[in-house]
Amino acid sequence: MPQRLGFGQTFAPIMYQAEFRDGAWGQGQLLPYGTIVLDPASKVLHYAQSVFEGLKAFRATHDRAVIFRPALNWERMNRASRRMLMPELPRALFMEALYALTAHCEALMPRSSGESLYLRPIMFGTQPTLGLAASDTFSFLVIASPSQAVASGPLRVIVERKRARAATGGTGDVKASGNYGASLRATADAAASGFSQPLWLDSVQHRYVEELSIMNFFAVVDGMLLTPALNDSILDGVTRRCVIELAIGAEIPVRECRIEIDELLALIEAGRCTEAFACGTAAIVAPVSAIGDGDGRIFELAQPLGLMSQKLRQDLLDIQEGRTEDRFGWLQSIPDQYYPAPS
Repeated sequence: MPQRLGFGQTFAPIMYQAEFRDGAWGQGQLLPYGTIVLDPASKVLHYAQSVFEGLKAFRATHDRAVIFRPALNWERMNRASRRMLMPELPRALFMEALYALTAHCEALMPRSSGESLYLRPIMFGTQPTLGLAASDTFSFLVIASPSQAVASGPLRVIVERKRARAATGGTGDVKASGNYGASLRATADAAASGFSQPLWLDSVQHRYVEELSIMNFFAVVDGMLLTPALNDSILDGVTRRCVIELAIGAEIPVRECRIEIDELLALIEAGRCTEAFACGTAAIVAPVSAIGDGDGRIFELAQPLGLMSQKLRQDLLDIQEGRTEDRFGWLQSIPDQYYPAPS
């Protein structure tokens, strides 16, 4: 195991795989991690018929590994599958994959705060035909990566006023793989300009804040926590849900609403928007220190390290890593039968 894990750079030596053939899922199995074989005509390579999820398992102070809110990821993956005309995954198959892989990787799981075993389920169409139609065969894989959080410090984001990550009526509210390919150009341009990521706006008017390329967005205005209301181009993030539930539990006022970008920038300039942050499974909760605009203006946040975001991040980690009571019932233990027999 490397001293510095990074994110998604080190992989567990095993993976889980199941195949969909003749209208049904076959028995899944653990296999050595390695390359997979795809026919060059596979649907996924031509028409991006692919969906995925991201979730975490923790060891930290726990005696045994626990998985964080996996049922939400199963529900969301099936919602994406329906949207992409792919077969739904039975809950038992999805959970077996997570349980078996995590149990066999328990010895590899990092135990420092902010580190976890990142789990990546993915499903993709494998039928080798070139007609524009849904595949009738699919592979489901789960791989695991001992990882740190993807964001290591405050983010500097830039408003993306021309391009769109996802369009109204498209696939922006599900984890379809093509969504992320569509964000690469703007993300690279942001990095070349000294920013971490673009801040995406709606695709119709380019007026309302939606999300970052891989994270949901929050702002603190007059002590109230604001986040864009969900629509069909914003992902219903699991961490987003957690942040809202934690804030409500801490009696922090929360409002899900449309956030007009020029109004937000004016509120930052006036000192009423004191902090902003992004959140996601890979990033946990990351403060935003500044928002740039295309005309060269930079709007610095009054609290670049984010007092509220620090609190919410720590509250979330304390539950995930077992330092405080799991009062929401978010942690899923792994049944004993999934652990390998002692040698």
